Amino acid sequence: MPTNSSSASAQRVRRKNVRITDTQKREGEEGPISKHWRTYFLQALAATSSVTASAKAAGISPSRAYKTRREDADFAAAWRAALYEGYEHLEMEALAYLRGHDPERKLDIANAIRLLAAHSATVAEERARRSGRDEAAVFAALDRKLDAIRTRRLPKPAPGHADEP
Repeated sequence: MPTNSSSASAQRVRRKNVRITDTQKREGEEGPISKHWRTYFLQALAATSSVTASAKAAGISPSRAYKTRREDADFAAAWRAALYEGYEHLEMEALAYLRGHDPERKLDIANAIRLLAAHSATVAEERARRSGRDEAAVFAALDRKLDAIRTRRLPKPAPGHADEP
């Protein structure tokens, strides 16, 4: 009959393999966390669009921010709103740069445009949400516009021809 001592020693071995080092512990420490860290994080996220920089500004680890976003729907919505605001800032900054080039001002316009294009769907979703329109309303509006275009593009009947036989 097998004893439980072999399974107990196997469990001990497994525990040793997943031991967290002192360096890992120090890197994961956040110290005392402000009860307003979410506000600081979201403000920094809107300004920088960087989770790492925002977490640092809020005095937390990025993993705490991501975990909170997964678990808290309100925080996830505020996160999307902050990113939307950040994209608006980037759009305005790129536009200002292109319209009145200032040699003192540095902006990587190609990467700015790539970033805006990569997140265009996210920005469009947030704009639709803010305007209170759901997906069905957006598609209905698009259908109306397409119908109007089709109507304008159809050949007009020649004068004097009757549509009735």
